[in-house]
Amino acid sequence: MTTEQVLFHTISLIYTLNHSGKSVSNTKTIVMKNKTRVFFLIIGLLSIACSTDADPTIQDDIITEEIAENLYFPPLNSAKWETIPMTELKWNEVTSQALYTFLEEKNTKAFIVLKNGRIVVEWYGTDFTQDSPWYWASAGKTLTSFTTGIAQEEGFLALTDKSSDYLGEGWTSLTTEKEGLITVWNQLSMTTGMDDTQGDCKTPDCLTYIADAGTRWSYHNAPYTLLQDVITNASNTDFPIYFNSKLRDRIGMTGQWLSTNESNNVYWSTARSMARFGLLNLNDGVWDKTAILGDTRFLEGMKNTSQPLNKSYGYLWWLNGKESAMIPQSQVIFETTLMPNAPEDLYAGLGKNDQKLYIVPSQNLVIVRMGEATGVATLGPSSFDNELWELINSVID
Repeated sequence: MTTEQVLFHTISLIYTLNHSGKSVSNTKTIVMKNKTRVFFLIIGLLSIACSTDADPTIQDDIITEEIAENLYFPPLNSAKWETIPMTELKWNEVTSQALYTFLEEKNTKAFIVLKNGRIVVEWYGTDFTQDSPWYWASAGKTLTSFTTGIAQEEGFLALTDKSSDYLGEGWTSLTTEKEGLITVWNQLSMTTGMDDTQGDCKTPDCLTYIADAGTRWSYHNAPYTLLQDVITNASNTDFPIYFNSKLRDRIGMTGQWLSTNESNNVYWSTARSMARFGLLNLNDGVWDKTAILGDTRFLEGMKNTSQPLNKSYGYLWWLNGKESAMIPQSQVIFETTLMPNAPEDLYAGLGKNDQKLYIVPSQNLVIVRMGEATGVATLGPSSFDNELWELINSVID
């Protein structure tokens, strides 16, 4: 790893450890270009912490054709799921033992690897089974993103619509003019411009102005959560009911949305349900031969850079292989890919305590990790990603 990459993951941990959900929103945006700047940036960030709490689109058509021909889909409403042994794929079973040891040491509850839709690895920790539910944390943002695409495809909303069309005027404490700049697209791309230090609180007094919509990227849960209210009001159907009928039930998922603080909405399901959703996305929104989301323009925007500020972020999905990245609770721009050890075309749902949903189109892979904190509580990307991928590579390469 380069100095830049090491710094990216180190500072991700520094922010998480020192702010515990509070963000430093006034950090100057910095693009680090040499070791001198790296040194002084570390010094500056530590001072703040102590004083406060390859372009994958080129081959898209080819990859899509290969996926459609080879993918297996498990039947709906059934525990049946075809498997394929490592030996058939010529993967390294010997090195897989180090992977399982690592998973156990890192408090993992469930770990699944799909190749071409078939289960290669299905590993569970003590007192956890394929029927045990666990929380997705922010990896569940991907579910809301996908459901937003369905709502747009059905004509209930457009990404260019003002959020106030569905949330009503005064849903923030911004002036009418500034509030009117915020669109559904801004909520999907984390560019509402509001103060992310307020965390999950979604009442108007917590939704305050920092910058015009579209000019500042910040990882802000409240505007994201309110996307579910947008869908509820646009479709005239409660979000969980809409989600269940349009997405969950159609691909054989289980699970439900639960709030942990009366402000957020967190999805709970089995690891296999998360794997089903990953498989759906691997096949570009089509489950077997049934299109769950057929809006190719939305799908393209969802898993590619959505705005020029954080190039490693799509529509609530994290993207690998980009030239720079930002992390939650920071305004620093790092000149590094998100996960140097992972395939460049990987895109992911990433959640607190290292809930992971990795999708790798070039290798027809879906990988799920659920569990407790791996040592440091993080909100999205973490050093665990790189460590885990080093071990995955030792098995599949």
